[in-house]
Amino acid sequence: MSKLPQQLTFGVIIGNRGFFPSYLVGEARQQAVALFEKMNINTVMLDESQTHLGGVETRQEAKICAELFRQHREAIHGVVVLLPNFGDEKAIAEALRLAGLNVPVLVQAEEDNLDKMGLATRRDSFCGKISLCNNLRQYGIPFSLTRQHVCALSGEVFMQDLQRFSQLCRVVNAMRRVRVGAIGARPAGFNTVRYSEKLLEKMGIAVETLDLSEIFTRTNRLRDDDIRVAEKREILEANADARGIPGEKLQTMAKLFVVISEWVNDNDIDTTAIQCWTSLQENLGINVCSIMSVMSGQLMPSACEVDVMGALSMYALASCSLNPASLADWNNNFGDDRDKCVLFHCGNFASASLESPTMGTADIIGTTVGKENTCGAVHGRMKSGDLTYFRLSTDDFSGEIKAYVGEGMSVDDPLDAVGCRAVIQVPQLESLLAWICRNGFEHHVAMNHSATADVLQEAFSQYLGVSCYRHQ
Repeated sequence: MSKLPQQLTFGVIIGNRGFFPSYLVGEARQQAVALFEKMNINTVMLDESQTHLGGVETRQEAKICAELFRQHREAIHGVVVLLPNFGDEKAIAEALRLAGLNVPVLVQAEEDNLDKMGLATRRDSFCGKISLCNNLRQYGIPFSLTRQHVCALSGEVFMQDLQRFSQLCRVVNAMRRVRVGAIGARPAGFNTVRYSEKLLEKMGIAVETLDLSEIFTRTNRLRDDDIRVAEKREILEANADARGIPGEKLQTMAKLFVVISEWVNDNDIDTTAIQCWTSLQENLGINVCSIMSVMSGQLMPSACEVDVMGALSMYALASCSLNPASLADWNNNFGDDRDKCVLFHCGNFASASLESPTMGTADIIGTTVGKENTCGAVHGRMKSGDLTYFRLSTDDFSGEIKAYVGEGMSVDDPLDAVGCRAVIQVPQLESLLAWICRNGFEHHVAMNHSATADVLQEAFSQYLGVSCYRHQ
């Protein structure tokens, strides 16, 4: 099962400054408790018995807050700073530095009302936020902003900001601890998916490898009456209409699924990249596409052709929106429309993203290994709707990990093709493709039904140290 958390936990800091109305701190705390409960977000927050009104204003209160956060450091995915008044920018920055969480930080400042500008009611959070952000930058603490400089804690705008921040925290936390399973060797004809394990390790990403020979041996040892095989076969048949597939092929697929799943569980793998062409077809007489489709649907994405960076790209998308991601080739032009193109792969898309998915053969590979040895490919047209595309790549020449991201639409224009396919519309597609070519990116791209390009761009550029081009 995917280790992506369904519920997040945020540390919450409420800033205070004594010569501003302190009652606003208690008011903000009550509003915050109600808001986070409504959004099903756990919180770690000072209460009124630990500091004055549960706020942070002094060095001592900063130390108390930091200690509380350290006690819960394994649970905290991000920190939300609330400024109901100007706030003490130094105390808040010190609380974050002393806590040492290294998680995303969101800064919110409450708006003033024009009829409450007297000394007893004015907030000045508008100004305090600028001071706090200045100090955070001095302290080297990266942070995120609300879309409006000031906004109501109890308003719809801030709820949307929190939702966006939750997505950002999911990505950052997921990518800092991800383990990739590379199953099999990179096919000789796919230099494009070469990558640097050392650059990934520097970022905290581990790659665990497994030779296909071990997969084949374990698969062949499984008995037909093994209950694990029956369970996996049932899952495969539920994933896509498999009535056209011979029973013995489904049985082999189910055995392979058992072996891959148990290796994934034993090694704490989050996402996989599997060799396909052409060893699986020649040794087992099947395609692995349907297994990959199921895993991607379970938010444990699986990429073809040992494309480790493609698998990581899928995982980033899935962790952000909790929607399944798929991997495809930038494959064909769409007639004369230069803002549309065809994305295609033999048959590995998550079935939830497809219209009427069916299991069949991989006809292109079948021309070399025989169609009968390619059972397991998924066929289906990607559903129309919002689309985010994303790609990570390691660049050995610059010693960097780089990325690009953008949004478009999956559209329902007629297309006569097999396999997993999508017609997508991307504004200024020609300039994007030129940028991809000039910067040496791969022919594969990850995508899913979401509108999360801005979140991904901020997560990787601001918190993960990855240069990420945002296509507009």
